[in-house]
Amino acid sequence: MIFLLSPAKKLICEGLNDKFRATEPLFNANANYLAEKLKKKSPRSLKRMMGISQELAELNHERFQNWVSNPDNKESMQAVLMFQGDVYQGLDAGDWNKGDMQYAQDHLRILSGLYGVLRPLDKVMPYRLEMGSDFKVTPAKKNLYSYWGDAIKESISNDLEENEIIVNLASKEYAKAARLGKTNYKVISPEFKDLHDGEYKMMSFFAKKARGMMTRFAVKQRIKDVEELKAFDSEGYYFNNKLSKDDKWVFTRDKR
Repeated sequence: MIFLLSPAKKLICEGLNDKFRATEPLFNANANYLAEKLKKKSPRSLKRMMGISQELAELNHERFQNWVSNPDNKESMQAVLMFQGDVYQGLDAGDWNKGDMQYAQDHLRILSGLYGVLRPLDKVMPYRLEMGSDFKVTPAKKNLYSYWGDAIKESISNDLEENEIIVNLASKEYAKAARLGKTNYKVISPEFKDLHDGEYKMMSFFAKKARGMMTRFAVKQRIKDVEELKAFDSEGYYFNNKLSKDDKWVFTRDKR
């Protein structure tokens, strides 16, 4: 079983955590190739390409100018500890022990516009490159989806045995890059909804945090069978059998 998450825009880089041995990203050569192309872009070009503020454009321009192919321990951090967005608030990997991290290393994959696929302990430099960015990599590769092609899908498949399951907790933007519609594996896509004005609705912040909480639940419980995920009950969520379908599992919450 493999869990898929999106990366985060918000991040920190405090150097490698020496509690956990870092690993090399599977597509490190690709990341270096893309970073070298991005290094040539001006802040103005990055602002337009990424749809970000001038301040963020300058920050990310500086990051790419400082990019090195083999960063030292102070310039990099394990991916699951570097990302700090809503999903990772729910994941809360900062308190994981070595057993938790090993389970995550085996079962969690973070999709990335720059690195393709990341394992939790992969050593990464701070960056911003959303999968949906208007980044024409080459004349033939007009965006990151075409650049990555089947590479992400095949990498995930290589980590799965026959009849195993993909639990898709990534956003649509990133799940698209994994080409889940073309995979030979069953895909379960949990959804999280809160009761609002008499009906269950997906509320972005809470749904993102819940994706992280579900992944944390799997890590802490060492989930082996996907059916065990139906017991997920963090912060008041519960499996709603009435709203769920075969591959769309809906978890609802009546009050926060």
